[in-house]
Amino acid sequence: MTLDDLRVFVAVCRSGSLSGVARDLSCTQSAVSQHVKRLERELGLSLLERHPRGVVPTQAGQLLQAAAAGGLGDIDQALRRLRDVVDGEAGSVRITTGATTVRHFMSDAIVAFRRLHPQVSLEFRTAHSSRSCFDALIAGGLDLAWITLGEPVRGIEQRPVVGLPWVLAVHADDPLADEPHVTMEDLAGIRLIRLPENATSRGLLDGWLGSAGIGPASDTSVADWDTAILLAELGLGHAIVPDLPGGHGRDHPDLRLVPIPGLPPLWTGWAVRRWEALSPSARAFADMVAAHCGGPPASPPPPTG
Repeated sequence: MTLDDLRVFVAVCRSGSLSGVARDLSCTQSAVSQHVKRLERELGLSLLERHPRGVVPTQAGQLLQAAAAGGLGDIDQALRRLRDVVDGEAGSVRITTGATTVRHFMSDAIVAFRRLHPQVSLEFRTAHSSRSCFDALIAGGLDLAWITLGEPVRGIEQRPVVGLPWVLAVHADDPLADEPHVTMEDLAGIRLIRLPENATSRGLLDGWLGSAGIGPASDTSVADWDTAILLAELGLGHAIVPDLPGGHGRDHPDLRLVPIPGLPPLWTGWAVRRWEALSPSARAFADMVAAHCGGPPASPPPPTG
């Protein structure tokens, strides 16, 4: 059993496809299969079930995947820290987050960080949901994930940075556009442009509306918050969205964002495997983003004395 065997096995479990992992690793499907078969021979257990549309881990495979994914993530992070020691101040900070997050939450912090740490590379990987961010962190190779905070996730530490109030995005000519706020009663019967199906924000919003007895009717759903805002500005519907930094102003003359005080704020912030295992550069970037968002430091200050 080798680390490569475990890495390939975890990748297959995550992908559900031997051929897909082979493409990602630029090798043959037979080579991927050999890694899995070596593990199965050594353990004397079947780890994967073959189905017409791919593979899924058996019960034994699920146990091995859960243990291996966490261990490999720790090893990868340790190896990266060791490389940082060799490189001195150089190195990289790797972040995973949604497609529009960098523009809304990180642009000023990125400029400031690059001025202070020009030798450190910032690398971003786009994810489609907070769940995808968690999976990427657990798999290893990444330092930080900017996420919508939700339920606790095993093996992940989440730290809130900024709470976003909810607003109703409407066209400037909409009857609700000039209201000082929108009540929960106002939302009843409104057909909404809905947030992404797998997004944590949508799950939280649907839960809060449901507890108020509001079942949101839907004309359409979109891939991200920005698209929902754009469609509302074009007069194609109403969208309940978090009040994003830079989400309105001169660039959006036909958009109105009406506060919804009846909804709790949506908290966003950082997720990591372990804060104490972060490199100094990753910790510095996390704190800089938090500071520019007006939130508390993402990681506690080092002890003094």
